[in-house]
Amino acid sequence: MKRIILLLETSRAFGRQLIIGIIRYSKLYGPWIFYKEPIDLKSSIPHLTNWKPDGIIMRDSLITNELLKLKKPTILAIHDSRYPKNLPVIKTDSCAIAKMASEHFLEKGLKNFAFCGFDDYDWSEGRKYYFNKFINEAGYCVYNYAQPLIKLKSYWKGEQQHLIRWIKSLPKPIGIFACNDDRGQHILEACKLINLKVPDDVAVIGVDNDPMVCELSDPPLTSIALDVEAAGFEAAKLMDYMIEKKIRSNEQILVSPTHIVQRQSSDILAIEDKEVEKALRYIKENIKEKILIDDVVKATCLSRRTLERRFKKAVCRTIYNQIQHERIELLAKLLIETDLSISEITSQFNFTDAEHISRYFKREKGIGLREFRKLHKPN
Repeated sequence: MKRIILLLETSRAFGRQLIIGIIRYSKLYGPWIFYKEPIDLKSSIPHLTNWKPDGIIMRDSLITNELLKLKKPTILAIHDSRYPKNLPVIKTDSCAIAKMASEHFLEKGLKNFAFCGFDDYDWSEGRKYYFNKFINEAGYCVYNYAQPLIKLKSYWKGEQQHLIRWIKSLPKPIGIFACNDDRGQHILEACKLINLKVPDDVAVIGVDNDPMVCELSDPPLTSIALDVEAAGFEAAKLMDYMIEKKIRSNEQILVSPTHIVQRQSSDILAIEDKEVEKALRYIKENIKEKILIDDVVKATCLSRRTLERRFKKAVCRTIYNQIQHERIELLAKLLIETDLSISEITSQFNFTDAEHISRYFKREKGIGLREFRKLHKPN
């Protein structure tokens, strides 16, 4: 049996889901023996050497160099860019994550946008770069948070006041994309201290969909769910290959976003155009039906041509594209978050037959209903 050192944090959903994916691969193609060290990592180096591992999957940390001296196949789940470039890594897809966040805020009708992250981490800077890119392409600017240059001993207490001053300075209403759920919680706490209404004044979305953070936030935090378990499975598969073939790799395993779990922190429609707001609400309330553009038009007091022009300006999508988007996202949500069978899910959509839905979904997502659920739904 292969002996794998597994040094991944279990205090956050990201690390736990990676481990679940790795263990799932082990059960199918192993079994493997895992070494996990819950205490001081530096003191465990001699024991790890004597354990004679076949491979290592770990977070980049203070002991990365010591472990690399073992000369064993190693995969890093990285935080920043300061890692050996000849090693395979697990990293999040910053572009896809930022695109999902920008679309979420734009379809809410917001006109003001901000990003709040951690300046010291490349993954946060990547999400900031792409969020700015997508919002700029939609014709808007982004207010980017910059952390204090001087870090005091009571760092968070000092930074919280800095964050509060920044939030106060922003135009309202505004949508703030937080680089992760922890940052999202920081923003919600700051808003509470200065009596800003969430989501009416400040709408917030995080990343990771960590239930412990999102559900305990006040109000509950909207978050982008990531397919971390699938990345863990792929990492284990690559580790198995490297051990068997006795080769090295510098492959990048991307953690992709699956969908947005909307909670109260972004449950807002900030559409100034009331007729467009009526159209959006009609689409959401009737998305399981066979909606035609003319049906949406009838829910308003506008002509089709006028509504289509004003809708595109407010939402940055055509009416037809919005119907497609809402329907696909609901299908994805039901596939991932429920235990309903495929037939039970498709039967909820009264606009066509199951085969048509499957073709429709595959055309938009590039993968069929069953394959999507198998790939993204946690076991």
